[in-house]
Amino acid sequence: MRLPLAALAFTLLTSPALVAQSGDADYVAKMQHEHQHDTVAPSPAATIEPRQPVEGREVVYGQLDGVALKGYLAHPSSGAAGLPGLLVIHEWWGLNDNVRAMTRRLAGEGYLALAVDLYGGKVPASSDEASAAVGATMARPDRALANLRAAATHLRDEAKVPRLGVLGWCFGGGWSLETALALGDRIDAAVVYYGRPVSDPAELAKLKAPLLGLYGELDKGIPVAGVRAMEAALGKLGKAATIVVYPNATHAFANPTGPSYQKEAAEDAWRRTTAFLAARLAAPAKP
Repeated sequence: MRLPLAALAFTLLTSPALVAQSGDADYVAKMQHEHQHDTVAPSPAATIEPRQPVEGREVVYGQLDGVALKGYLAHPSSGAAGLPGLLVIHEWWGLNDNVRAMTRRLAGEGYLALAVDLYGGKVPASSDEASAAVGATMARPDRALANLRAAATHLRDEAKVPRLGVLGWCFGGGWSLETALALGDRIDAAVVYYGRPVSDPAELAKLKAPLLGLYGELDKGIPVAGVRAMEAALGKLGKAATIVVYPNATHAFANPTGPSYQKEAAEDAWRRTTAFLAARLAAPAKP
């Protein structure tokens, strides 16, 4: 049954763990506002082919409470052995065709890329459905983190990736940062596209991986003041972090299926992302 927005807001306001994680009790309402005019119709940017041929398939990457965790795994057609791994975390709209396409594109850069599913197989078809899915996930952050730990274990211990990065957009951008904080030195690089910032020094002290944060100056859901507060805290802690705020860019500026897509910012963010990941995850050349 679909939860009304008022019920979600009540959940947010009465869950101390959730408030602590999000840093903003009305996060779901703000995100719904940011995505209210979104569509899933692809723009030309959504059809960009990977840099090299890739293969993708649905996989089971673990279990949670006896239920299989299913995601989407992609790698270059030339093979997956020895490649660095990349956890890919979907945004507001869930593990949909756009996220699968982006996972294939990331795989084309030379990674074993695993797109996780934090919605348990649900793919929202409306902003209300997405609000309900986000609210339900945020109400149980322990389950979401267990899901992400399972995905990391699948790549680290079963696929034997030599290094592991994490990347997410929007809702998934916040979870990309949370994953890097929680998994410590099991993560070698983290990319956050307009995800919820964390400015608590005690939490940020847990960060071991280099961080790339990509944000929009005009994002009403993730105000730039919070981003700058995180940047300042990371600097004081001496963390390896690069925060980029794009002028005149709004929330979801890199989503090629929504009206917020901004070509110049999205293309620059992609260049920065691929360079950042290559520098920190790419396997050394064979002798």
